[in-house]
Amino acid sequence: QVQLVESGGGLVQAGGSLRLSCAASGRTFSSIAMGWFRQAPGKEREFVATISSGGGVTYYSDSVKGRFTISRDNAKNTVYLEMNSLKPEDTANYYCAASRGTAQTMTYGSDAIPYWGKGTLVTVSS
Repeated sequence: QVQLVESGGGLVQAGGSLRLSCAASGRTFSSIAMGWFRQAPGKEREFVATISSGGGVTYYSDSVKGRFTISRDNAKNTVYLEMNSLKPEDTANYYCAASRGTAQTMTYGSDAIPYWGKGTLVTVSS
């Protein structure tokens, strides 16, 4: 069982930056892929970024590529999402996710991902 707790959300102006953190419980963190998804009001949850268990492979959605960076610290059981050049359309609840599959399969969608945090709200004002 993996429990995930996100933090770091908040209100920021367009063009600003935020760093989200996700703390994971359990002794198997270094063997699981991690990711970030988001859900805006009235929209479906969408893939943002994923990272392999060792941190060497990452994937990004086209909408955030070049602006967001996912990373992890396996010694701290934590995954991060550094968000720069934020836009109003980045406003959403951001969810941390974990899977015993690969970082690539996590990008296919959220249906098969077993572990989720409760989310942290990011609001970008124009």
